[in-house]
Amino acid sequence: MNVALHSVAITGAYNTEQARDLGRSTRDVLNEAALGAIADAGLTPADIDAVVATPSAQLVFDLGLGTTRTMSSGPDIEGILEAAGLLLTGEATAVLLAAAKASSFDRSSVAPWVRPANEFVVSHGLITPAEFAFMARRHMIEHGTTAEQMATVAAQIRNNGHANPEAIYHGKGPFTVDDILASPMVADPFHLLECATTSQGGCAVVMTLADRSADAANAPIWLLGGGSDRIGPSYQTSPSWDRVGFHGDDTVAGYIGRRAAQRAFGQAGINPADVDVCEFYDPFSFEIIRQFEAFGFCGDGEGGEFVMDGRIALSGEFPITTDGGLMSYSHAGSFPQQLQRVIRGVDQLRGTCAANQVDGAEIAIASNGGSGALYTEVLLMGSAPAT
Repeated sequence: MNVALHSVAITGAYNTEQARDLGRSTRDVLNEAALGAIADAGLTPADIDAVVATPSAQLVFDLGLGTTRTMSSGPDIEGILEAAGLLLTGEATAVLLAAAKASSFDRSSVAPWVRPANEFVVSHGLITPAEFAFMARRHMIEHGTTAEQMATVAAQIRNNGHANPEAIYHGKGPFTVDDILASPMVADPFHLLECATTSQGGCAVVMTLADRSADAANAPIWLLGGGSDRIGPSYQTSPSWDRVGFHGDDTVAGYIGRRAAQRAFGQAGINPADVDVCEFYDPFSFEIIRQFEAFGFCGDGEGGEFVMDGRIALSGEFPITTDGGLMSYSHAGSFPQQLQRVIRGVDQLRGTCAANQVDGAEIAIASNGGSGALYTEVLLMGSAPAT
């Protein structure tokens, strides 16, 4: 199998402190994240010749990078795949992706980035929890998925954060399934402790080709495969499980990301059973169940049972969201928490997690998005390049 992507590596990764309120500017946190990732890659700012960030031009100026290629895509999994293209076409030799959120915001309601202004959404009360709740309820009705199964997911992720000294919810648990179900209802069937929190923080990664990987201060982590699927504008239209597109298949919006996962596994030449750790995006508990089905770990309708009996525990077959994810580690704006799924996969494959290290992890999957947002991105990474 000849996949050019396999010569691309993540050679630098860095998370700033995460907190409910950092008391710093977003610009300051973004610069820290960028410099941290560059140093972790064994490089200097002068080595960076492409930047994916928001805002990228300001970061280029602050770091004194000079003439630098910038990209309009976000610093997420899709941005990583596009950055790989810059490297493979010779348009760049070292790409920096960075994201941060640290400005103050009103905490009297849900986070501002999930408060849509579209009149056709607001009039129906479709804040993000309600949009994702539509998808979860459909699955419950059709397949018998239970509140206890979703609460099992939430308890595991929150307990991962409870044990992680870098998580904003460190030491807040442990949480039981009953604790999750006893928390206030936000959007039926989601209880408060099944939803992402709000916080602040920053993160960054550096990507290079294989010939630069020897410069890295830590082990390079290799891209094995990736893909991105979108079926509509996020948070502007009511999500429908049965929405389909025109690509010649019957993939519905409820399983958005299925084609992306199939492409990723095909590029990697592996299957879901080969994955050691699942750094799934966790805006709401049901999304973990949905992703196991959409990505081919189990059959349609089987996700509820699949997450039971310790399978998703740190010692289980498919450990999930090991740093605590959006529910417990950090949910800092639109892009930081998406890039952090990748960074946690990098940490697991390097064996450098401060807590919850999965022994012998060699292959990790990371994801972004979700069914309520009408898009999903998938990335497979390995501690060794694909053969």
